[in-house]
Amino acid sequence: MKIAIAGIGGVGGYYGGLLAKRYSDDEDVEIVFIARGDHLEQIKKNGLNLITEKGTFTVKADLATDNPAACGIFDCVIFCVKAYGLEESAKLLSPSIDENTVVISLLNGVDNADRLSAVLNKGKIFNGCVYIGAHIVGPGVVQQAGSMNKLFFGNESDDKIEANHIENILKNANIDAEYRTDIENIVWEKYVLISAFATATTFLDTTMRGVIDSEKGKELLDDLLTEVFRVSEAKRIELPKNIRKEIISKVSTFPPEIKTSMHMDFEKGNKTELETFTGYIVREAGKHGLSVPTYKRIYSALKKQTHV
Repeated sequence: MKIAIAGIGGVGGYYGGLLAKRYSDDEDVEIVFIARGDHLEQIKKNGLNLITEKGTFTVKADLATDNPAACGIFDCVIFCVKAYGLEESAKLLSPSIDENTVVISLLNGVDNADRLSAVLNKGKIFNGCVYIGAHIVGPGVVQQAGSMNKLFFGNESDDKIEANHIENILKNANIDAEYRTDIENIVWEKYVLISAFATATTFLDTTMRGVIDSEKGKELLDDLLTEVFRVSEAKRIELPKNIRKEIISKVSTFPPEIKTSMHMDFEKGNKTELETFTGYIVREAGKHGLSVPTYKRIYSALKKQTHV
């Protein structure tokens, strides 16, 4: 099986690194890293240096490239790029995807499967999400922090034959992976957490724990969660009844220094996922005639700080 990891950032670097480590000498599984720039050059030259809670190691994929079209058809493509780069990445990978290719999105956001379908019009498209703290430290180096590294993927059609094979490959690489047929609800369950925290941490310029450890942060978070739940209910998403408490409990276990990726991108002056985490809720609320004043206020304020 030929597997491509598109985007070797925090998520792609961690999961791709574990796959490359496990299957480095396996003739039946080929791992290909799709990356670019200095990051790619360092990976090609010295391998990917992966720093994890369980140790540090260097891995080399069977191939690291920015030209997947030269690789032939992939059996599986796992998209781990930033949300704003999905369409561009899908177009780049399109020549290497056919009707039998399993395509998995692990991006932030809740509409990625639809976006992939619109660009590719082929492949067996699965949605997914991950709970992990990981980021690029520098070219060729990815660091993971915290004990949580859960990966969910699936679709609504219960395509178990393909899914079980992929799930086993992931699990054999020590990846805590789980196939779900209710993936839309699972993706939304993560989204409400990250949307609210990305919006709050970026606006307050603090960490995730910093939000829940201050009265101002807790009040803001409460307003944001109320509004994002309002949108999810309008879209008939089934979330756990005690999800608000679960979110706070989950974040309280995070290391104090953990930041959201959107907050870090704002700090670095990079492209951000503001439209994915904040703008999306404002737009969806408008479609359903809902009031989300906190999201609107912060969205307006943060848009003034970025041109992308």
